[in-house]
Amino acid sequence: MAHNLNFNERTGNYSFFSVQEKAWHGLGQIVTDYPTSAEAIQFAGLDYEIAKEPNTHIFPSGKTMQSKSSFFTYRTDSDTVLGASVGKDYHLIQNRDAFSFFDAIVGGGDGILYETAGALGDGERIFITAKLPGYIRVGNGDDVTEKYIFLTTSHDGLGSITAAFTPIRIVCQNTLNAALKGMANVVRIKHTTGAKQRLEDAHKVMGLADALSNKLEGIFNNWATVKVSDKEVRKLIELALCPNKETFDLLKKGAQDELSTVFKNTVEDAFAYAMVSDTQRMDTTKGTLFGAYNAVTGYYQNVRKYKDGEDKLKSLVMGGTAQGKAQRAFDLCSEFEQNGAGIFLQN
Repeated sequence: MAHNLNFNERTGNYSFFSVQEKAWHGLGQIVTDYPTSAEAIQFAGLDYEIAKEPNTHIFPSGKTMQSKSSFFTYRTDSDTVLGASVGKDYHLIQNRDAFSFFDAIVGGGDGILYETAGALGDGERIFITAKLPGYIRVGNGDDVTEKYIFLTTSHDGLGSITAAFTPIRIVCQNTLNAALKGMANVVRIKHTTGAKQRLEDAHKVMGLADALSNKLEGIFNNWATVKVSDKEVRKLIELALCPNKETFDLLKKGAQDELSTVFKNTVEDAFAYAMVSDTQRMDTTKGTLFGAYNAVTGYYQNVRKYKDGEDKLKSLVMGGTAQGKAQRAFDLCSEFEQNGAGIFLQN
């Protein structure tokens, strides 16, 4: 698979680490034990500083002048330019600040487990995943979901600092992203003056992760007791994966013959996963509303083909297609729980 990992010529290593298991690209360092934040920075090759300098304008006469409003960012270890044009108010966030964010969440890093981290391109974007203490348990406790926070930030002036709460069901690695009404699972911080302070304070907002996981545990356990038919599961999949209003209108009319081949094949693949996957035949998922929800998330995690691992990451975690479809499935399941099967036909 293709990858966009940074290759650090100074160290001769790719800027990435993971614990125990190789990632999709098979590169970087594999470590046996969960590292401290200081060790993670070293393992991932993120131990470089970012600086900002004014751009220089060159006139036809040969005269030069430094800009007062346009700046560039660069790595001080290699003098590699990361962002060609950022504003004077653009505030640098060093890589160590991102790890400080995680350490602050649980008080000095006690209990937090750094699982992956790395840099993309020339080092202009970094990402970190960290496992939080505790689990979401469904049914008799055998169906377990781990709690993660994923953070990404850039040094090129493009995009904000983003931290997302991401629960992952262990048996099939389904990313069960869902936002409840009135509760967000994502924090975004702009690279402007005071951004570092807001990053340090963001753990207070991410305290929502505990509240969100507690609510999800209650919801998932209830869904595991709500029975659904195969026909209802298929209808949920159709509505959740519906790509546009035209397709929605055809579904509502029952005009199956007019649906696109691509959409019908996608539904078939997701429905097949729902019916035959071992993880869909557990007590918590077989013929249940929780299983119906996992049919959609599991399709995107375990069946759908992606261009590369980075594309999959964007789709599942960084607000891409899979995350949006999972939220749609979550909302549909919530409606089903409250109003019964008829709600699928009304949507």
